[in-house]
Amino acid sequence: MDRSKMNDTQKYQYYMEEALSLAREAEKLEEVPIGAVVVKNDRIIGRGYNRREIDKNPLAHAEIMAIQMASQTLGGWRLEGCELYVTLEPCPMCAGAIVQSRVERVIYGTEDPKAGYAGSLYNLLQDQRLNHQTEIVSGVLQQECQEILKNFFRKLRSRKK
Repeated sequence: MDRSKMNDTQKYQYYMEEALSLAREAEKLEEVPIGAVVVKNDRIIGRGYNRREIDKNPLAHAEIMAIQMASQTLGGWRLEGCELYVTLEPCPMCAGAIVQSRVERVIYGTEDPKAGYAGSLYNLLQDQRLNHQTEIVSGVLQQECQEILKNFFRKLRSRKK
C-alpha cells in the first residue's frame, strides 16, 4: 500500500511496527527492547534501538540513536517536519533531545510511569516555557509495546533467580 494514501491511524501503526522490529533487534542483543524511527515525508530517515550495554554508553537510547541518524541523513540538526515513533514513552534525556532537535510529533506505544516525560511523570514535550513544543500521540500498538517489555523483564528476573 502507498503510505501517502494511508490515514493517520494506518501510518502510526505501520511505523510503530518498524520501531517494534528494532526493539526486537535490541532484545536479541539482551538490551532493553525499545526501538525508534524518525520519519519525514513518509520516509524513514533515522532508526535506532537501545545500545547502552553494547556501547557502554548511558546516552545510547533508541530515540537518541534515531535522532542522530536522521540528522546525518538530513545534513543538519533541525528535524522540523519530522515524526519520531518510539515503543516506550521518552525519558527526560530523550524528551530534551526531541525538543532540541525540533521534532514535530512524537508517537509512542506505551507509557512509562517511572520515567516518562511525555505525560506520565511530566510533559516536557509540551512545556509552553520552552522555545519548541512537540505534538504527542500515545497508545499506538500499546499492547504489543507493553508485551515485549514485560516479557523481557520477566525473563531477566527469572535468570537472576
